[in-house]
Amino acid sequence: MSKELIINVTDHETRVAFVENGNPRELFIERPKESDIAGNIYRGRTVRVLPGMQAAFVDIGLEQAAFIHVADVVNHYREYEYLMQLLPDESENGLTDLDTEKRPRNLDQEFMIEDLLHEGQEIVVQVSKAPIGNKGARITSRVSLPGRFLVLMPTTNHIGVSRRIEDENERRRLKEVLTDLRPENYGVIARTVSEGVNREKLANETNFLVSLWLDIQKKGANAPVPSLLHKELNVTLRAVRDLFTHEVDKLVIDSKWAYEEILKFLDTFMPRLKASVELYEDSEPIFDAYNLESEISRALKKKVWLKSGGYIVIEHTEALVAIDVNTGRYVGRQNLEETILKTNLEALKEIAYQIRLRDIGGLIIIDFIDMEKKSNRERVFNALEEALKKDRSKTHVLPVSEFGLIEMTRKRTRETLNRMLCEPCFYCEGEGYLKSRRTVCYNIYRDMRRESGEMLAPCITLKVHPDIAELLLGEESSLIDSLETALNKKIVVRPDSHFHLEQYEMYEMHENYLDKGH
Repeated sequence: MSKELIINVTDHETRVAFVENGNPRELFIERPKESDIAGNIYRGRTVRVLPGMQAAFVDIGLEQAAFIHVADVVNHYREYEYLMQLLPDESENGLTDLDTEKRPRNLDQEFMIEDLLHEGQEIVVQVSKAPIGNKGARITSRVSLPGRFLVLMPTTNHIGVSRRIEDENERRRLKEVLTDLRPENYGVIARTVSEGVNREKLANETNFLVSLWLDIQKKGANAPVPSLLHKELNVTLRAVRDLFTHEVDKLVIDSKWAYEEILKFLDTFMPRLKASVELYEDSEPIFDAYNLESEISRALKKKVWLKSGGYIVIEHTEALVAIDVNTGRYVGRQNLEETILKTNLEALKEIAYQIRLRDIGGLIIIDFIDMEKKSNRERVFNALEEALKKDRSKTHVLPVSEFGLIEMTRKRTRETLNRMLCEPCFYCEGEGYLKSRRTVCYNIYRDMRRESGEMLAPCITLKVHPDIAELLLGEESSLIDSLETALNKKIVVRPDSHFHLEQYEMYEMHENYLDKGH
């Protein structure tokens, strides 16, 4: 099975695709104006304490106050030891996610939010979940600093090893090494890629992470409130740190400066992987060359067709995501039960793929086509669990109900692909979604780069919806400047009120036409 990391970098957007056998499995998008703050560390001020919710709101300098639960404030050792039994050894960003639903009542009664925080109190916190929709960021006072091989937890006292490392001898070795290396009262978790890594490398990373934490503390001592104390790596280096392993055949990137940044990063942590990094320099856009754009567009649609002729429908609601399975054009060859089973088995593979690619989290309800035989329902359930095993985000699946429904949860730390690239449709008063204005601008940028080679005139006219014209001539004017420099052509933006928001046209303007004053 081939695995690749394909990275597309521009001034306004960076896209990282984790590709298996030619298909994107995970997609990460970062825009400077909409950056992901998960992992950032802030010095904040408590603005409101809510005893009824056993939580508080903290001003960390964002538009919305961040939310912290009492379970993320308490540092009592006995409480922590109990909570650590409920945690996975490792999460996507190295951040722990406490299961507050399972905490015993006596601990809740012992530690009350009003005894721990009061209005005006300053506190150092880390973002565990970025703002999603109209909800503010989720924060914790239990700081986690992820490295390549380890996660350092300077505010807790625990040694852990990723559950994906199954060899008991290796688990024992790592625990012994970490016990010896870690500073007193610090916590350390060995990540999956630490398997087989020698003591020297683990020691170097431990020292690096400890120094990083000491620098953060020093900075926080004199920092204003609220303020940012530590910023997580950009999406490119996060992908290298968390996804680029010996199992990945190659990393391909289309930016020279980002390519050099990756090589410098690898020099420090993984020099043996430098040979697997390639700089893409062809004229065809990198995501087009690897046939990724069509899959991204498909991941924004509600209806996804299956090869057999069946299809699934993915609907996002406020409380959950509903996925419906339909036979569509597929009529089968044998009896009805066999047709339904085959459709459900094909659909679950596509569902597992779409959930991971779209980064759908929270509560998910899957409405499979009703199956009469219990053995078939169990077969579908087992196949879905197997299909979800490759997902790095934690999932929990309940068996198929007698109504053909499966309830599952998936850990959510950021916006879904749909929410990131789309916005509510104003044509239908929010009942559906359009591509966001900024996404349309970036699509125009890519299309002009792609099609400009066939245009010989010195000037290109771009007709767009007035809202898009306003953005291109205002906040996103750098896109036009970049295109004019790259294409060596003048670009004239013309608004057209009759255009749909997503509609745009481009055509050539020749010198004799410009000479007439047009």
